[in-house]
Amino acid sequence: MRTHLRKVGNSRGVIIPAALLAQCALEHEIDIRVEGGALVITPVRLARAQWFDDYQAHLDHEPLSPIPVDEDSDEWVW
Repeated sequence: MRTHLRKVGNSRGVIIPAALLAQCALEHEIDIRVEGGALVITPVRLARAQWFDDYQAHLDHEPLSPIPVDEDSDEWVW
């Protein structure tokens, strides 16, 4: 796709079509860098994003279940 650079203040800008934004998952913040003379635009990913996505699956398991129940139900005396 060919497009033109547009003047934005003292800088230049590019309009990115919605279809390309959706395909690349670009939303609010982006990272722009130069690689081999080309501009590379990537979405910003949070460092700890999706850490707890599967956390709910582990809540069904009781971690202390292998420990036998104490048969002596009397109060302990210290």
